[in-house]
Amino acid sequence: MLKQQLQQKLQQKLSPAQIQVIKMLEVPTLELEERIRQEIEENPALEEGADNETDEEDFDDDFGNEDGGNNDDFDIDDYVADDDIPDYKLKANNTSKDDKHEDIPFSIGMTFHEYLIDQLGLLNLKEADRLLAEYIIGNIDDEGYLRRTPESMVDDIVFQAGIQTTDAEMNRIIKLVRNFDPAGVGAVNLQECLILQLERKTQTTEVKLAKIILSDFFDEFSKKHYDKITRGLNIDDEQLKKVIAEIVKLNPKPGNAWGGNLLEKSMTTIVPDFILENDENQLTVHLNNSNVPELRVNSTYNEMFQEYATNKSNQSREQKDAVMFVKQKIDSARWFIDAIKQRQQTLLTTMMAIVKYQKQFFIEGDDTYLKPMILKDIADITGLDISTISRVSNSKYIQTDFGIFPVKYFFSESMTNDSGEEVSTREIKKILQDCIDNEDKHKPLNDDALADVLKEKGYIIARRTAAKYREQLNIPVARLRKEI
Repeated sequence: MLKQQLQQKLQQKLSPAQIQVIKMLEVPTLELEERIRQEIEENPALEEGADNETDEEDFDDDFGNEDGGNNDDFDIDDYVADDDIPDYKLKANNTSKDDKHEDIPFSIGMTFHEYLIDQLGLLNLKEADRLLAEYIIGNIDDEGYLRRTPESMVDDIVFQAGIQTTDAEMNRIIKLVRNFDPAGVGAVNLQECLILQLERKTQTTEVKLAKIILSDFFDEFSKKHYDKITRGLNIDDEQLKKVIAEIVKLNPKPGNAWGGNLLEKSMTTIVPDFILENDENQLTVHLNNSNVPELRVNSTYNEMFQEYATNKSNQSREQKDAVMFVKQKIDSARWFIDAIKQRQQTLLTTMMAIVKYQKQFFIEGDDTYLKPMILKDIADITGLDISTISRVSNSKYIQTDFGIFPVKYFFSESMTNDSGEEVSTREIKKILQDCIDNEDKHKPLNDDALADVLKEKGYIIARRTAAKYREQLNIPVARLRKEI
C-alpha cells in the first residue's frame, strides 16, 4: 500500500568549493604541482600568471604570497569538523583516516620477469617445457620467490592453459628456472634462497660451513643462538664470524636487487613543503613554492562571459548553453585558485605555530628538546579545528638545518619524570636509542635493564613500557641484537 508522509531532515553537504579546500589542504607540495598541471589542462578558464585584476569577481591576491590573502568568504573550519577523526587518534599517535602515503611510479628498462623470460629464450627447449617454464616464471613474485607448490601449479595449469603435466615434470622445470640469474630466484623460502646462492659461490671452507648452518642450524641462526652453532659444528667464535660474514653478503630478496631497476617498483621522492631559516636563533618559516605556478582566470573567458551576460535578450539555446559552460569553467577556476590560497595560508599558520611551540628543538636539533605536543595544542594556538591540524600534518615535510622531518615527527605524548615535570615520549625514546646504540653487543640490554637505565635517569617507566618504546623504534629484542 502506498503511503504519503512528511519528513523533516537536517543535512549538511559540502559544496564544490569546500571540497576543493579540503583536498588541497591534504596534498603535499610534489602532488600539488601535478594537481595544478592537471587542472590547467582540464579547465581552459584557468591559466598560469599573476592576477592583477581588481574586479570584484576576480581573485586579486597572489596565492604564492606566503602571508596569504584575507578572504572573508572562506573559513577552513567551516568545512572540517572534529568528528572526522576519532578522539583516540588525536591523542595517541596523531594519525588520521585521511593519511596519504602515495608513491610516484616509474620504470626503466627491462622488468624482472622480462629478464627471466629473456633467459628462457636462450635455452633450446621443447614447446611443452617452454610453456611450463613460462608458467613457473609467471608465478614468481617480485622478490624472486616461487611461493606455490608444484602440485598446485600442476592442477591450475590444466584449467588455465589446458596443459597436462606431472609433479615430477613441474619439479624438473623449477630446478631449471632456479639456474637463472639472479642467484636464488625460484626459491620457496628464505632458507632455500640463501642456500641456492651459496651453491653458486666458490666452495671455500666458510661457504661450506655456511651451507651447513643454513641447512641444519637455520632456526638457531635466525634466533642468534650462536653458542649452539659453535658447539654443534665444533668451531670457535672467530671462525663463526667469518661464516656469518659470508651469509650476510647474500641477498634475501634477489628479485628486488637485479640491475637496480629491475622491478617496476615505486620511488618516494620527498620534497619539503616548508623551509625553516635560522638567523641567529630568529626562526622564519617559508612555504616551498618554487615549482608552484601563480594562477589566474583566463581573461578571454572573463570577457566572453561579460559579453554574454550583457546581451541576455534574444539569445538562442546554443548561446545560453555556451554561457552556462563558460560560467561553470570560470567558477571552477576560481574555486581552485581560492582553495590553493586557503591551503597556503592554513599550512603556513599551522607550521609557524609548531615551530614556535618547539622553538628550542629547531634551534638545537636535539630530540631531548622536543616538548610534549598533541594536535589540540596547535589547534588552540591557531584557532583552527583539530582535524584541520591533522590534515596539515599528514604527508608534509619541513627542511631544517638538521635535515628534513615529517611534520608529524614533532607531535608526541607526554609523561611525568621523577621531578614532576612533563616530558615528551620522544625524549625518552631518544635516550632509549642512545642506550641501545652504546650497549655491549656481546651482552645487549634486555627490557628490564633498559627500564632500569631510564629509571636511573629519572624516567620511571615499567618494563612493558620500555618494550613498547623499543618496538616503536623498530629495535629487536636483546637476543636478536647479540653479536659474536
